[in-house]
Amino acid sequence: MRLTKVMAALVALTFFFLAANCSETFAQESNAYLSKVASGQKLKIQGIVIKRRADSFRVRDTKMLETDVRLTELTKVRTHHNSVFRGGTTYAASNILRGLRLQVEGVGNADGQLVAGLVKFDERDLRTAQALQATVDPIEELAESNQERVTNNEKNAEKMAGQIEENTALASAAQSSATRARIAADSALKSATLANDRISGLGFYNTIKIITVYFESGSSTLLQEAKYVIDREATWTEIQNSQGYVVEVVGFADSTGSTEFNKQLSEDRTREVIDYLVLKHSLPLQRLIRPFGYGANKPAADNDSSEGRAKNRRVEIRVLVNRGIAGSTD
Repeated sequence: MRLTKVMAALVALTFFFLAANCSETFAQESNAYLSKVASGQKLKIQGIVIKRRADSFRVRDTKMLETDVRLTELTKVRTHHNSVFRGGTTYAASNILRGLRLQVEGVGNADGQLVAGLVKFDERDLRTAQALQATVDPIEELAESNQERVTNNEKNAEKMAGQIEENTALASAAQSSATRARIAADSALKSATLANDRISGLGFYNTIKIITVYFESGSSTLLQEAKYVIDREATWTEIQNSQGYVVEVVGFADSTGSTEFNKQLSEDRTREVIDYLVLKHSLPLQRLIRPFGYGANKPAADNDSSEGRAKNRRVEIRVLVNRGIAGSTD
C-alpha cells in the first residue's frame, strides 16, 4: 500500500513539472505569486522546489507563494535531526532537486531573494525527488521536442490553411492536459504537506504522563509510598512496546538549607528514582533524557508553610512521546 501511494505521488509530481513548463498563457492563469523578501529580513520557509538553477532555486508553499532562494558557499545542507542525540546528515547543494520537499532558513538580500543559511530535508523526500528527476528529464526532453514540432507546424499553418484547424485542436488538447496536470499536482502538493508536517514534528515531544513522588525533609531515600506510586502508575511494559518515547526525571527541594545543599539534594533524589526505574522496571538507559536537579527553584507550593515545603520535596517523572512518530503535530 505504501509503495502504491509513493508511486501515485511520483506520477502526480511528474505532471506538476510538465504543467509548470506549459505555454506562457497558461502560466499567466496560475494563481502562484512570487514573494519578494525584504533586505535583511530573517525568514524560515518550507515547500517544494519547483525550479533549480546553478546557484539558486525556487520554492512554492501550500498557499502557492513562491520564493527565490540564493545558495552561497556558506549555505549548510543537511537532513532533519534523526533523534534527540543524533544530528542530520550533511549533503552537497547539488542534492537540492526539483520536487524536493525542504525547509530553508536565511536572510533577504537586495534582489528580494532569500539567501540560504541552512537547508533541511528528509532523506525519504530526497529519494522521491531523485526518482522524480529520473522520470521527468526524459519526458521533458520529449515535451521540448514536441513543442518544437508544434512551432514548426504553426509556421507552416500560415502557408497551409488546411492545417489550421488541426493545429488549433492540438493546442486545445494540450492546454486541457496541462490543466488536469496542475490539478493533480496541487493534490500531490497537499499530500506532501501532510507528510512534511509529520516529519517536522520529529524534533518535538508531547508530555503524556507526569508521575510525582515525595521525600522526607533533607533526605534522598525513596520512601515505600513513593515506590508504590511508581509501581502503580508506570505501565512500563506497554510503553516499551511503543516507539518514540523518552523519560525525563527532574528533582526538587524545599527552601530549607543552603542553595548548594538543596541543589545536591535534588540531584541525589533524581538518581535514587532513576536507579529504581532501571533496576525494578528495567527502563532502557537510552530512553532517559539527562536528569537535572533544580534545588529550591521552581517550587510547586509556598515554602512558608510545612504543607507547602512537603509538596516541594519531590521528583517528577515525565513521560514524553515524539510528535512525528506519534502522528501528532499539536
